[in-house]
Amino acid sequence: MRYPVVIEPGDEATAYGVAVPDLPGCFSAGDTLDEALKAAEEAAAAWLDATLDEGGAVPSASPLEALRANPHYVGWIFAMIEVDPAVLDDKVERVNITLPRRVLRRLDVLAKAAGETRSGYISSLTLREAGRKRA
Repeated sequence: MRYPVVIEPGDEATAYGVAVPDLPGCFSAGDTLDEALKAAEEAAAAWLDATLDEGGAVPSASPLEALRANPHYVGWIFAMIEVDPAVLDDKVERVNITLPRRVLRRLDVLAKAAGETRSGYISSLTLREAGRKRA
C-alpha cells in the first residue's frame, strides 16, 4: 500500500521532517532524505497497526496531486512511501504451539474466566501488551 508524504526540507542544522497527511498525527524525521523516508514508512506501519488494534479503519491514500494543490505545503518535497500490506492482514492463521500442561491448564482457566477461547485470550493478551509498549 502506498501513501503520499510531504517532506519539509532539512539542511546541515535540521533534519528532514516527514508527515503522512492521510494518517493524522503520523510524522517522522531523518538526517538524510533516505533516512526520513524509511522512518516515515516505519511510522506509518506503526500508526496503521495501532489503528487496527483499536478497531479503527485504514484510511485511503489521497492522490499526490491533492497534496501538491494544498497551499500549506508550498516549498515542501512530495514523495510516496510503501507500507507492507502484512501490517493490514487480519486473516486468521492456524498455528501450533507447545506449552507445559500446567501452563496450558492455567491458560484455559484464565480464558474461561474472561469468556474467551484459548486462541482469543492469547490474542487479547498480545494486543494489550503491544498497546502498553506503545504508550
